[in-house]
Amino acid sequence: MKTTPALLSLAAVLCLKTGLLAEVKTSVLTYREGQTTLEGLYAFDDAFTGKRPGILVVHDWMGVTDSTRETLEMLARGGYAAFASDIYGQGIRPSNPQEAAAEAGKYKADRALLRKRVNAGLVQLQSAAEVDSTRLAALGFCFGGTTVLELARSGANVQGVVSFHGGLDSPSPEDGKHIKSKVLVLHGADDPFVKPQDIIAFQEELRKAKVDWQMMYFGNAVHSFTQQKAGTDNSKGAAYNEPASRRSWLITKAFFSELFGSH
Repeated sequence: MKTTPALLSLAAVLCLKTGLLAEVKTSVLTYREGQTTLEGLYAFDDAFTGKRPGILVVHDWMGVTDSTRETLEMLARGGYAAFASDIYGQGIRPSNPQEAAAEAGKYKADRALLRKRVNAGLVQLQSAAEVDSTRLAALGFCFGGTTVLELARSGANVQGVVSFHGGLDSPSPEDGKHIKSKVLVLHGADDPFVKPQDIIAFQEELRKAKVDWQMMYFGNAVHSFTQQKAGTDNSKGAAYNEPASRRSWLITKAFFSELFGSH
C-alpha cells in the first residue's frame, strides 16, 4: 500500500534517528481473550536499543489491514514499540462496509466485551521484550478511537489515549471516574456521525472526573479524515482531509513527547 502524505509527515516530525539501513521488525502475534484467538501485529525498530514506550494501535471498523501495518511501522521508526490489537478475532476481516458495520456493531453494543478485547491487546504489548511497561499509550481510528476511550474508562494503566475521529458516546458515563490517562480527541468539526449531544455528554463526563483532556476540532473535516481510502467527498460524511490528517499527527507527536519526553 502506498504510504500516505500524513504518515510521511509524522515519520518526519518524530525525529527519526535510524537512517536508511535501519530495519523495522514486524511479526504476527496470536493471543487470546477468553476462548477467542486473536491475531495482532507487532513492530519495533532494531536500530534503537533498550526499553522504549509502547503504543497500542486499534484498527478501524475494517479490522487489522495494510494501513494498520503502515501506522505500526511509522511509530516503530519514531522509537516506539507498537502493537495492533485485534478486536474482532483471528480470520475476521470485513471485506466491505456492510460487514464492517455489523462486526463493529457487536462491540459497540457490548462495551464490556470491547474492553476485554482491547485490554487483552494491552497485556500483549506490555509483555514484549522491547517495551517499557511503565510508559504506555493507545491510539485508534474511528471504531478504534471509540475503543481506546473505552480502554481508558476501564481504568487501564496507560499514560495517554488518542482518538482519531472516534465515536464519543458512552452507555456508562459514570465510568469516567476510572480514567487514569490523559485524553486527546481529534475530531472533524463537520463529522455528521458524532451527535452534538454526545460531544456535550463526553466533555461533561471528563470534567466531572477531573480528567486531563484535550479535544481538537478540524474545520472542513468530516469522519475518517485521516483515511485516504475514504475518498474526498465530504457529502458522504466520511472523507480524507490532508490538512486535518497532517495536523492531527503533529498534535499526536507533541502529545507523545509530553507523555514520554525523549527516548
